[in-house]
Amino acid sequence: MTSRILRPARAGHTARPRSAPLGARLPLVAAAVVAAGLCAACGPSSESVGSASPTTAGASTQALAAAAPSASASTEASPSASASPSASATAQASSSPSPSRTQSGSAAPKPARTSAAPAPARVPGPGYDSSADAQKQIDAALAAAKADGRTVLLDFGANWCGNCKAADKVFAQPQTAAVLGASYHLVKIDIGGNSSANSALLRKYSPSGGTYTMPVLVVVNSSGKVRTDTHATGNPSLTAEGINAFLRKWAS
Repeated sequence: MTSRILRPARAGHTARPRSAPLGARLPLVAAAVVAAGLCAACGPSSESVGSASPTTAGASTQALAAAAPSASASTEASPSASASPSASATAQASSSPSPSRTQSGSAAPKPARTSAAPAPARVPGPGYDSSADAQKQIDAALAAAKADGRTVLLDFGANWCGNCKAADKVFAQPQTAAVLGASYHLVKIDIGGNSSANSALLRKYSPSGGTYTMPVLVVVNSSGKVRTDTHATGNPSLTAEGINAFLRKWAS
């Protein structure tokens, strides 16, 4: 074993430690390089084998969390995600009630049909026809009254009678003619001549006798029964107001 001779240090100089020989340092350097490469390749070894990297797992979780609201938002924003507009409209149309049916499903009631009012009866013109068959005219008026429910008005008068002409003027007025056409079958009978048949008809429907004041107005129902006779009750005022009031009173 060789012994080294220690030289005394010179004054003013500090002793420096000697480094290890190069041959002794090479193995240490190589080991450090290998260790650094393994650490860079494998990363920190504090996690257990098979577990995901914290950075990678956190990023994945955040990505999934971000994807979920976007999917929810897209579902809320787009109605077509649950049902298309056409399907919704079809469902609403099928659920709404049909105009011809009620909500209960039964058919809507049809309005009741009203029968048309009968046409107005014919109103004879002014004057009295001495050649007419009065009995035949009365029979036709009674038959028509049975068919349509109207009343028969017998007007006994003469063409030379002033009161009869005054009554004819009122009968020709629109308002009075409308009442006559709606409610009466008017028969005008001439008693101003020498017709015994017409005089007999007057006594039949106005049997009280005596002196007759013309016109004599007799209201008869469809069975031929007298309801009123102005020879017994007196004539109404031969004005529009008087005759219209008389006609309306006995129309029903």
